[in-house]
Amino acid sequence: MIREAELTRTPSPSRWLEVSTVRELSQLARLRGEWNALLDDSRAGPFNAWEWLYPWCRRIGSDRQPFVMLARDRGGSLTGLLPLGFEHHWVLGRTIRRLAFLGETHVGSDYLDVVARRGREEEVARTFARALWELRDQWDVLDLTDLREDSVTVRVLRETFEERRVATRLTERYVCPYETLAQGESFDDFLKRTSRRDNYLRRKKWLEKQEGYRIEKTEAPGALAAPLTDFFRLHASRWESDGGSQGIRGRGVEAFHRDATQLLAERGRLRFYTMKVGGQAVASVYGIVHGDTFIYFQSGYDPAWRNRSVGLVLVGETFRDALEAGLTEYDFLRGTESYKSDWTTKRRHTVSLRVLSPGGDGEWFVRREEGMRQVREVAKRLLPQDAVERVRRLRRRLSAVRG
Repeated sequence: MIREAELTRTPSPSRWLEVSTVRELSQLARLRGEWNALLDDSRAGPFNAWEWLYPWCRRIGSDRQPFVMLARDRGGSLTGLLPLGFEHHWVLGRTIRRLAFLGETHVGSDYLDVVARRGREEEVARTFARALWELRDQWDVLDLTDLREDSVTVRVLRETFEERRVATRLTERYVCPYETLAQGESFDDFLKRTSRRDNYLRRKKWLEKQEGYRIEKTEAPGALAAPLTDFFRLHASRWESDGGSQGIRGRGVEAFHRDATQLLAERGRLRFYTMKVGGQAVASVYGIVHGDTFIYFQSGYDPAWRNRSVGLVLVGETFRDALEAGLTEYDFLRGTESYKSDWTTKRRHTVSLRVLSPGGDGEWFVRREEGMRQVREVAKRLLPQDAVERVRRLRRRLSAVRG
């Protein structure tokens, strides 16, 4: 355990910060209250929540050693945190220590970042950047994935390391479609500025005539069992013909979502929407409310109802609910699927930042990655396209079986 005094302070006496690290899951568990208070007073994204990252550590990242950096002011108040963890790779007789975000794999965590009190983002980011530099002998590769491209953290880390003649590598990751919602705007007015208005209204009119048509919205922690079961079934059905979902696959990921949805619901952040016809669930949306934003996380529908556009109608109803709740943004997260562009006009991007510790063995990790990438590219060129797709589907199925 690194003691606080062994790390770094910002130079301004009025903005003095002290950094410590949390390296045990039991310590991480006790941070929930402080973490939540900090997140609520920050601009950080939804997947930096304790309710997301703690179950990720338990269910998916059990092989990662937490390395959560905390920044406190003179009074001991938590002012910032950086949720990292260690992953170890064995490459040609060397143990490569890769330091990365908690929550980076398997669950689609966009907008990972430093969590800092509003107005103190740059100060906290610089404090953590200097601490990472001071601790450079403890890691070989620093990989920070899926930050927003306009993140202060990206700029500050690049400046900090490049000032010390350490190269950084910035790469593009995903496009995230989103839409702003005007205060006081009606759903009918919103529909007029989309390309799906006529189809949505026609399909909804037909569905409303079906016996037992209704949409159920679930928010309470004690009411999640049925809608979550319906969601898993519908999501799996939607992707079955494509070899399985890439977003939710395997028992470990399902266990994570059972934990995370319960914790998010306890914070009033969860929204499940389930469309039923004749008592049978035919479509589902798994959403998260973060501040003034509705996050469309995942969905599913019964393929037998595809031609009735049940997914389209249910997405429209989530927009209606967001507007009626006074939310000001609707975020589809990563992916450029056509149904997202039908509802949105805006895009943001995510990026990844990589730094190799000077004198470390990170270069070996990069060489192995590059070698594996070249092997995949050669295989794609040599195999017929339908064979490549069959291999992808087989890999998804095997991944789901292994959980």
